[in-house]
Amino acid sequence: MKASLRHLRIVLAVAETGSATQAAALAHVSQPAVSAALQGIEGALGTRLFDRHASGLSATPAGKAVALRIRRALALLDPALADLAPRLTRTVTMSQLTALIAVCESESFSAAARRLGQAQPSVHRAISQMEGEVGRSLFDRTSRGVLPARTVRHLATAARLAMAELEQAAADVADLTGREVGRVVIGAMPLSRSVLLAPAIGAFRARWKALPIRVIDGPYAELVLSLRRGEVDLLIGALRPDVPDLLQEVLLQDEMAIVARPGHPMTAGSPVPADMAPFPWIVAAEGTPARDQFTAMFMAADLPPPGNLVETGSLALMSDLVSRSDHLGFVSALQVARELSRGTLARVAFRPQGPPRPIGLTTRQGWHPTRAQADMMAALRSSAMALV
Repeated sequence: MKASLRHLRIVLAVAETGSATQAAALAHVSQPAVSAALQGIEGALGTRLFDRHASGLSATPAGKAVALRIRRALALLDPALADLAPRLTRTVTMSQLTALIAVCESESFSAAARRLGQAQPSVHRAISQMEGEVGRSLFDRTSRGVLPARTVRHLATAARLAMAELEQAAADVADLTGREVGRVVIGAMPLSRSVLLAPAIGAFRARWKALPIRVIDGPYAELVLSLRRGEVDLLIGALRPDVPDLLQEVLLQDEMAIVARPGHPMTAGSPVPADMAPFPWIVAAEGTPARDQFTAMFMAADLPPPGNLVETGSLALMSDLVSRSDHLGFVSALQVARELSRGTLARVAFRPQGPPRPIGLTTRQGWHPTRAQADMMAALRSSAMALV
């Protein structure tokens, strides 16, 4: 939902007071300005937000949904604005916040302008206007680029999340009228991509015929950063300890397996880590729970971890390389269940020690999903239950 912050505040004031007169007083605007704001946002959303009565205005279901999203967006945005300068809550514009986000992420005015499709002076002007309100520079100009202060970076994150809430408002309204608007963005780690996502997406499509789904893969650190910024709706994959600002929901427990090509020397008998150490390995990247368990397997046997490693999160690469060479793969047992059943890979008898890895959903604290996002999470839960 694209609208000015001033109009959004007016709509929220109308929803909370039920009166155009009181909303005008709260927002310090005229009653015609209130009417114009309502007409503009209702026109953009294609639906009525308020019923007009002689006694005032009452929010329709769509109006209540929009007011909830505006309230949530401003609860994120206003404290971050006030940290810089209290008057920003009254003067900042969406275009200024959009420029701020782009400069923070690009650390360059010229790169930010290219990203936004604007002239560089326009971006400079937006930031300069904010700096005039704050009374100081928002960015340090260095040889490495323009670097935001901590409070500026915090504001950029809050603004991203607020804008995500407003995008969800359009999806909420569309759902009330039987339309599919918006999309679901999933950050997926290797196990979830190969085991959980395909059946979940299939089940989701039974309800949502046309809604776009975007699946993003990458290292956990990048995915969780995108989640915190509101660029990703939810993560599915191995859970991590000590992330108090996020909600984690365990869907299933997974154990690690050692796999090899059929006929590999390590598929005979009962090998131990000392027997397997000389072989090349395919493992997950450093810093992942799977890699930590791989390292612990050798350290428990008083052996240094092997150095002849291929690091990848690609199941296809691991399976292909293992099946055509003497590489051993250290991988999720669920992830290779199909290959093991088909006989293209064989499981080594040694079972790595350690607790099973929890696999599940990660979302932001306080996140309020749209119906489509909630349905996708339900589909992922069902997909996991089918594997237990």
